[in-house]
Amino acid sequence: MDIKTVGIVGAGQMGNGIAHVFALAGYDVLLNDISQEALDRGLAVMRKNMDRQVSREKISAEERDAALARISTTLTLTDLGSSDLIVEAASERETIKTAIFEDLQPHLKSNTILTSNTSSISITRLASRTDRPERFMGLHFMNPVPMMKLVELIRGIATDDDTYQSLLKVVASLGKTAAIAEDFPAFIVNRVLLPMINEAIYTLYEGVGNVQSIDTALKLGAGHPMGPLELADFIGLDTCLAIMHVLHEGLADTKYRPCPLLVKYVDAGWLGRKSGRGFYDYRGETPVPTR
Repeated sequence: MDIKTVGIVGAGQMGNGIAHVFALAGYDVLLNDISQEALDRGLAVMRKNMDRQVSREKISAEERDAALARISTTLTLTDLGSSDLIVEAASERETIKTAIFEDLQPHLKSNTILTSNTSSISITRLASRTDRPERFMGLHFMNPVPMMKLVELIRGIATDDDTYQSLLKVVASLGKTAAIAEDFPAFIVNRVLLPMINEAIYTLYEGVGNVQSIDTALKLGAGHPMGPLELADFIGLDTCLAIMHVLHEGLADTKYRPCPLLVKYVDAGWLGRKSGRGFYDYRGETPVPTR
């Protein structure tokens, strides 16, 4: 299938990043969210990030302007039905994602490919809630999308080869590299990454080290560009907890039990950067550890 138009559900951190890379690659993008404020904020983030790319001579001003001109927005989810490819990038909650696909279904073209940017939820199960499980795949971008080169491609049990080959070409056209993952809880990246973050939170919870010492140890001792607690704040502690729940429930192994301290932070609304507080307090000029 010749994919030219892309509908994206969700204008948040992941959705606007996905829109950014598709528009720069020459696709016409229709971005949807439930509020005009979210759409305006997403557009502002894309412009700021593209301006940064221009200043660093990664792209030209003409490429930036052409990409921004390819992006349209809508508050009406069903407007995305005429797209060749739809990328769902809503919250990491299965009930929200399935509701989106069910609402879209009556308005889709017969050959539209559906994908989810889920970082952990079963692609087979999501696909089963649609009328086209053979044309459904996981298309998991890494954050921040414009910078990260990897995209995980996950086939559901019914995904056909034409859909798989089409999305391989799409990923290549974005200048990114595909990693093929089987449809197991959290796939590859988060199957490895999130338990590491969860263990770092246990290390804090048990008093082995404080926030600063844990992050410094992993940055300087293991060569990580960000400490695990800093990274958790960047991802969003609610997202980290949701993925740990998927791992714990899906694999039935106690080693994936979410740390009680992670649960407590989420219960408090301390979700990381997006809420202003997590393992660091971001409300001042510089982040300060909260423990």
